[in-house]
Amino acid sequence: MPVIRAARLEEVRRAVEAICAGGIPVVEITMTVPDAPKMIQELACTYGDKVLIGAGTVMNAKQAEVCLDAGAQFLVSPGLSIPVLETGRKRGVLTIPGALTPTEVMTALEAGAELIKIFPCSSAGGPRHLRALKAPFPDGRFIPTGGVNLSNAAEYIAAGAFALGVGADLVDLQALRRNEPEKLSAAARALVQMICLARTEAS
Repeated sequence: MPVIRAARLEEVRRAVEAICAGGIPVVEITMTVPDAPKMIQELACTYGDKVLIGAGTVMNAKQAEVCLDAGAQFLVSPGLSIPVLETGRKRGVLTIPGALTPTEVMTALEAGAELIKIFPCSSAGGPRHLRALKAPFPDGRFIPTGGVNLSNAAEYIAAGAFALGVGADLVDLQALRRNEPEKLSAAARALVQMICLARTEAS
């Protein structure tokens, strides 16, 4: 799940096109960037039929409503907010809360979360932390985020990750500004290949 934090709409568009060309038809636009809801609306109108557009860093129910009204097809939070989960459920939209501890995971599951973002995963032990969580929650569908990149993607898949959240290591804004979108496409392609291989080996 590529996390895009570009401040300008044109950069976001180019990032989406490059990542999609690399084989990843899903992106998350964080609410930490200026005019994020407007970006989501523009992207939903332009790419909504071929790219899954989500809103990230959704902190409360009001933000969730704004993002959904803009056309977000899923919501992601850095932590656990029951009101955000309830808002997504009422609107019939996948909502992915953040969690780090067993208590937070239990609370998220009890609240009906289908997917859970484990954040910040790398600072808590990375793949070892994820593997530890999978022991009491073997059916948990976890998305480790924070410090996930091409060099450790296979370890996270082997540890039981359902999907991966990847930020600057995939969405290289400096490469875009140098007019090198092919670097993002190549990174996306390499990540997809790495994950496919890791899942094959884990099965």
